[in-house]
Amino acid sequence: MVEAQTWTTRRMSNPRLDSTPTADHEVLDIPVTPTADVRNSIYSVGSHLSPNLLTALIIASWFMSNIGVLLLNKYLLSFYGYRYPIFLTMLHMISCASYSYVAINFLEIVPRQHILSRKQFIKIFALSLIFCFSVVCGNTSLRYIPVSFNQAIGATTPFFTAIFAFLITCKKESAEVYFALLPVVFGIVLASNSEPLFNLFGFLVCIGSTAGRALKSVVQGILLTSEAEKLHSMNLLLYMAPMAAMILLPFTLYIEGNVARVTLEKAKSDSFIVFLLLGNATVAYLVNLTNFLVTKHTSALTLQVLGNAKAALAAFVSVMIFRNPVTMMGMTGFAVTVMGVVLYSEAKKRSKAQLATH
Repeated sequence: MVEAQTWTTRRMSNPRLDSTPTADHEVLDIPVTPTADVRNSIYSVGSHLSPNLLTALIIASWFMSNIGVLLLNKYLLSFYGYRYPIFLTMLHMISCASYSYVAINFLEIVPRQHILSRKQFIKIFALSLIFCFSVVCGNTSLRYIPVSFNQAIGATTPFFTAIFAFLITCKKESAEVYFALLPVVFGIVLASNSEPLFNLFGFLVCIGSTAGRALKSVVQGILLTSEAEKLHSMNLLLYMAPMAAMILLPFTLYIEGNVARVTLEKAKSDSFIVFLLLGNATVAYLVNLTNFLVTKHTSALTLQVLGNAKAALAAFVSVMIFRNPVTMMGMTGFAVTVMGVVLYSEAKKRSKAQLATH
């Protein structure tokens, strides 16, 4: 039991220096603030694990959540017959908002940050619009194209990032960086031409999702530039997710009809849909949480490398589970795209290093 500190109410006094006895009504009992070591031992999930083992578990969780949400989305939208990608995305946003609130306000994974101005609110709302577009397009594409092809297209994100960075900020990269993007584009062209289950609409909305993801990263770097407006990724999710859910609500009601009634009726006849939707929404949040944890325990570069490996692994697992046909030319195109992304990352690193030396 730790004894309480006594703190006199007289201004400019210091109880450690002031030895004068005080009256009882002038004393406040303030519990001792735990030291950093004590707080870490209480709140750190991996306090009893070795750092290497903890990092390995986090990376494994990252792979399982990222691949899991893809497979669950594909199963729900293509095989189970739940053809409501906008409503499904809205459930993801509600889940992310709820879990983020608990994680930040109660578990204190990261310190809570607040929106400080109307201007900052509008900027976050603009990011939420792009976020909605990207996620809805990505989920919709899974209705029409295989996960393997979806991941091949998603690997072209650096290509769109470079384009938007040039168009919006006039930022020019070195010739080596642009040259590295050629195999990224060539690989996806190769994969598209040889995809047995190619669907034009699915291809276009997946391109839209990939472009939206790239646009969000560029716009986020522009809008939230000042130190006062910068938000931690988990705090940004806390504010973006409910905004995105409100944006998606009128669209799902207008485009997908009375989806809530259909879902409730489906749940009465098949309770498995409840498990699928709740599990899917939870895993969608875990994707964001593990993204943060991987970056915290490793680096942003490691997350980028893992992203390349995830795309290939997700494609392989989906083929094993859903048995969608693949061709040697399609696999070659995917491999060329991933190789181009790796070359692009290396070229960006060298370009940054050169700029730092100058």
